[in-house]
Amino acid sequence: MRTRYDRFAEFYEDYLAEHRDTTCRRLHFLGTALALIILVVTLVLQRWLLLLAMPLAGYGFAWCGHFIFEKNRPTTFYHPLYSLAADFVMFRDILVGRIRF
Repeated sequence: MRTRYDRFAEFYEDYLAEHRDTTCRRLHFLGTALALIILVVTLVLQRWLLLLAMPLAGYGFAWCGHFIFEKNRPTTFYHPLYSLAADFVMFRDILVGRIRF
């Protein structure tokens, strides 16, 4: 993975290359879905401490996918904001069928 990107689209291309393993992508999807569910539950119940569970759910599943199945380091360590954005874009791409789940 490169160290500098001029555009998000360049990063996302490399990001997808780091997520070739289907199980890794599924774990990312699960973690992102859980994080979004936690957000909705937090807003409905107004239990703001639940927000602390969002990164645990999202990153926990994703990092397991990388360390166990993909055998690489998560891009979060190098490009945290782009990586977070790419996670939601990949989530959407899986939902609409652009990426095989």
